[in-house]
Amino acid sequence: MRAAVFYGPNDLRYERVPTPAPSRGEVVVRVEAALTCGTDVKTLRRGHPVMIPHVPTVFGHELAGTVIAVGEGARGLREGDRVVAANSAPCGWCALCRAGRPNLCEDLLFVNGAYGEYIALPPRLVEKNVVRLMQGTPAARAAFAEPLACALLGVERARVEAGQTVAIFGHGPLGCLIALLATARKARVILLGKRGWRFERVRELGLAEIVDTLELPDIVDGVRVLTAGRGADVTVDATGRPEVWEQAIAAVGKGGTVLFFGGCAPGTAVRLDTRRAHYDELTLLGAFHHTPELIRKAVDLLESEMVVPDGLITHRMGLAEVRLALELMARGDALKVLIEP
Repeated sequence: MRAAVFYGPNDLRYERVPTPAPSRGEVVVRVEAALTCGTDVKTLRRGHPVMIPHVPTVFGHELAGTVIAVGEGARGLREGDRVVAANSAPCGWCALCRAGRPNLCEDLLFVNGAYGEYIALPPRLVEKNVVRLMQGTPAARAAFAEPLACALLGVERARVEAGQTVAIFGHGPLGCLIALLATARKARVILLGKRGWRFERVRELGLAEIVDTLELPDIVDGVRVLTAGRGADVTVDATGRPEVWEQAIAAVGKGGTVLFFGGCAPGTAVRLDTRRAHYDELTLLGAFHHTPELIRKAVDLLESEMVVPDGLITHRMGLAEVRLALELMARGDALKVLIEP
């Protein structure tokens, strides 16, 4: 089969590799749709010892497709089932899994291979984090389940409710997915980003009130002006930049919640106004990854059309163009690229 194979930082090759056959407990899926992700961009640049512990490996992790082969002992799926597969599966027995935090599993199994014609899904993933789709669900939309589940974890941890004002710093794909979820919950959403191709595309989609931060003398003051001086009820960093974490803290109102959704580089730190954190009773939250329950909720939201992220797909390409797709993402010239093997 054809695939985009990761050999190490900045070494991605389009080549032929053996078509997988299912081992015990596995299923093989024909990939119908795969989506690019900012994590893929970062991983291609510098590698990722947790998500990709062994190389070479077929790259990519957001996918939907059809089961074409079922290994002995694999339960719950059969040939012809249309499915979405998450990119990880928790163990189910460590202390954090037992505490109801499987996204923080001490033995989280990561799975890659979306940028290939076929993918073999390991037994733990088949058991815990593969979801059947309705026949009419477009594969391209279903492939959003994994990033949407990540966004859903953040929105649920921040307890976004109707009537709140949510200010999201960062208008990339995940910032947009958080905006879609917050809007579905009847919140007012302010999306902050810098002008450019991607900014104009998001403005055209009409996902939220979108603000060009380059036009604001002070970003925090700008948020307070838009919220009658109070600050937002919830602020979200979706950039992974420490200075933006600080802006999100400064822009939240009394009793508000700050969601640190974007992961910063190792070793970075932020300054915190401890007096304000205490006397204004701020809630500061991190949000990482997703859970099997949230993958299923995400599929439900997509299939019910409560959330329709189709407009975030800005380009469609084949497997031979994965590197180009990721370069477009890195330059800010794409939101999500649909890879159709």
